[in-house]
Amino acid sequence: MPAAPRRSPAAKAARLRMRLPWWALALPVVSFAALLILVASPAEARAASVPQGLGPLLELLAKIVRGGA
Repeated sequence: MPAAPRRSPAAKAARLRMRLPWWALALPVVSFAALLILVASPAEARAASVPQGLGPLLELLAKIVRGGA
């Protein structure tokens, strides 16, 4: 039975140093920025008696973090 081929440590290190494509970092950043802009400045369509903007969202997140949601 033949022995299993082993990779050298240099080959393993080369695989670990692979670089991400530029869009793998840009896409999440652009998505986060777009969602933050939508939350920070809501459009004309607003529901009645529903608080809009970044303040209520941050308050809700603080409640969730404290465990009181």
